[in-house]
Amino acid sequence: MAGEYRFTFGPWNIHEGADPFGPTVRDSIAFADKLKQFKSLGFDGVQFHDDDAVPDMNDLGRDQIKSRAAEVKKMLDGEGLAAEFVAPRLWEDPRTIDGGYTSNDASCREFAMERSRRSIDIANALDTKLIVLWLAREGTYIREAKDSKVAVDRLVDAINDMLAYDPQIKIAIEPKPNEPMDQAYIPTTGHAVALAYRSSDPDRVGVNIESAHAILAGLDPSDEMGFALAYDKLFTVHLNDQNGLKFDEDKTFGSVDLRRAFNQVRILDKYDFGKNGEFVGLDVKAMRTQNQENSTKHLSNSRTIFLRLLDVVRRLDNAKVEGLIETRDYEELDLMIVSALMG
Repeated sequence: MAGEYRFTFGPWNIHEGADPFGPTVRDSIAFADKLKQFKSLGFDGVQFHDDDAVPDMNDLGRDQIKSRAAEVKKMLDGEGLAAEFVAPRLWEDPRTIDGGYTSNDASCREFAMERSRRSIDIANALDTKLIVLWLAREGTYIREAKDSKVAVDRLVDAINDMLAYDPQIKIAIEPKPNEPMDQAYIPTTGHAVALAYRSSDPDRVGVNIESAHAILAGLDPSDEMGFALAYDKLFTVHLNDQNGLKFDEDKTFGSVDLRRAFNQVRILDKYDFGKNGEFVGLDVKAMRTQNQENSTKHLSNSRTIFLRLLDVVRRLDNAKVEGLIETRDYEELDLMIVSALMG
């Protein structure tokens, strides 16, 4: 067994509750005040977009970016927290409306690459070697607008550029089939793993599997995790839940489908996820209806559900499970699992 798990979330998971159909419903909380809540909620690390650590980084020089990031590292040290990863936020800049690495505009592609290099600088200042790539706009609204073969080549070039920029970093690709683009070029774990093997150093390129993203692709998150584990490519996870094939909801882990969550915990624990220092990452959002005073329950609740499911996993009579598998009595196995979840 992997033993104890360490958990992370990103500062964007404590948010004001705005959505595409309505304004903010909660007050903003300063970054420093968010950091003070991590430990009390049971978390040991922080996920970062590059501009979570260094706001307005596009207006700063390289040395200024490193200096600002070093200040954030001091804040983390003061709270007893570690940085899990840094992710270049490429999808909110006007230059990336047609994608960053796969844009049809060479100057926009260069912007994306330069921003990615600065993200690596930030990661080094925060003392993490993991870069997460959510390829948000690396896709198309209409098929004829881009050449999908060229797009994959450009993604490989971008990854190779980052690997060459820092020979110590590792890159975790976070696949998603859609949103904000109609169609994404790297929609599943299999696509991400294949991209890794096209890179100049496949050992340093893996996957960040988000539960909701797998569900949006019509896939089971635990199966996606198993696929990545089979290739030693599961560098981190983003656990949450999703109610159907629609927009990305980022619901509390296990709140929609407890059995689906159970199987994610089960496969992570079975294959000792965390033994190499990996964190269990959450990407969950509070309901829009939640008031200010209770706007972090989704985080502590997700962690609690994970740990309670972990207890269910470890209490299972595995000899009985194997016996039912051997006799192919899957109906009895089905009841056994449901009974365990029902307590």
